[in-house]
Amino acid sequence: MTRKIHIFDTTLRDGEQSPGASMNTEEKLVIAQQLIRLGVDVIEAGFPISSPGDFRSVSEIGRLAGDDCVVCGLTRAVDADIDCAAEALRSAKRPRIHTGLGVSPSHLREKLHISEDECVARATHCVSYAKRYVNDVEFYAEDAGRSDQAFLIRVIQAAVDAGATVVNIPDTTGYSMPEDFGARIRSLVDNVIGIENVTIAVHTHNDLGMATALALQGVRNGATQVECTINGLGERAGNTALEEVVMAIKMHGDELDAHTDIVTRELTRASRLVSRITGMNVQANKAIVGANAFAHSSGIHQDGVLKARDTYEIIDPADVGAAGSEIILSARSGHAALRHRLSELGYTFVDSEFDEVYQRFLEIADQKKEVYNEDLESMVQERQREVAAVYTLDALQVSCGNPLVPTATATITDEVGATHVVCATGSGPVDASYKAIDKVVAVHGDLSEFSVKAVTRGIDAIGEVTARITADDGRIYTGRGADNDIIVSSAKAYVNAINRMIQTARAKEGK
Repeated sequence: MTRKIHIFDTTLRDGEQSPGASMNTEEKLVIAQQLIRLGVDVIEAGFPISSPGDFRSVSEIGRLAGDDCVVCGLTRAVDADIDCAAEALRSAKRPRIHTGLGVSPSHLREKLHISEDECVARATHCVSYAKRYVNDVEFYAEDAGRSDQAFLIRVIQAAVDAGATVVNIPDTTGYSMPEDFGARIRSLVDNVIGIENVTIAVHTHNDLGMATALALQGVRNGATQVECTINGLGERAGNTALEEVVMAIKMHGDELDAHTDIVTRELTRASRLVSRITGMNVQANKAIVGANAFAHSSGIHQDGVLKARDTYEIIDPADVGAAGSEIILSARSGHAALRHRLSELGYTFVDSEFDEVYQRFLEIADQKKEVYNEDLESMVQERQREVAAVYTLDALQVSCGNPLVPTATATITDEVGATHVVCATGSGPVDASYKAIDKVVAVHGDLSEFSVKAVTRGIDAIGEVTARITADDGRIYTGRGADNDIIVSSAKAYVNAINRMIQTARAKEGK
């Protein structure tokens, strides 16, 4: 039997640190449900002391996960951080505190201003302190990829002696070459006393495009936990992509003496869900989950695949959930068909909610020949964005064209139920719409990025808009909106970004 490799998903913590990819607690819970369906072993739900929102996310996900997986909260090697994480994790049946500090010369000298001896003492203390609260404590040696190996062995030995159950070896900057990183892991296996009794984790970044290769070399040399994110989200160029490392282990399990328990048929669904919620589009040629991952345009390739699929495909698309459903949804589909498809996608609604969802489905179906899974996911996410919103766009009417002056009339409801009808002109229909919205909303931001994409193929596709606005403090807020009319989508995206800005400000104030 091959070794079990634990999949530690940090989409909700490190993945959220991608600029513009922030998520609120409700969105994190939706993703957490999908991660549980995937069968991940550990969900790193957030950094509790960083904000009230992160604290709540860790607490709510701990409650949601139950016995299905470990729920982890990140801390620095600071007692207050650990106290806060322990409090947030009280709801979790399988809690883990993830604590540590930098170990490279750069981190010790420039960031922490401490000696090697002080670093070892802090490592010992933070693990011992966390063990007061939970049995499962993971220690991270930040920037281990650029550390002195002899000192890294010393720090990891101290963490193991202090009671760490997991030791995390990150290549924080994506600096290492795969073979060198593998040798680091092997050196720890060979030189740290008692390391055979703990889990060795690898956490690799993609700054040089080698995150997956680094993680696999870690596995080859003794690691039994890989820390990764859906779609490779994360700081700078991102983290190891969960879907890539899982499928690589599945394809080369015997060679690596490794397997995972991930339900791979859920990978594509997870990728699309995270992309839609974060607004971070997946490149078409992305391995495993990209739109072109199983597409063939060359005549030679097409001929080969028609004769035998595996001439050019090493993975069956169905194995990663890329195969389409047999049920064709249209305006003639009834409640049962829609409920069945939504259930397959992981969405369930009580009867009173479902009637509203079904009416929205009919509105889409009346404008399209066929409603695809992506349409349904966009529809549900649009509905979730409207729940508990500070401002809601009820209606938008726009007139434009040469020689008309673009004019927008918007109907907006605020959180106390007051309805506002406002009108504005602009340089174009989107500009006019945004200026009309600005007459109602309490805060404003500068539009820094605007993108439109079709959710599905065809001229009748739903248009999904991502709008990013920059607040006075420099923080970026991402809004998303979906509608058959892209001007309405644009207005919804802007209102959603404004709502996020307000909700974040209130969370900081503890409201």
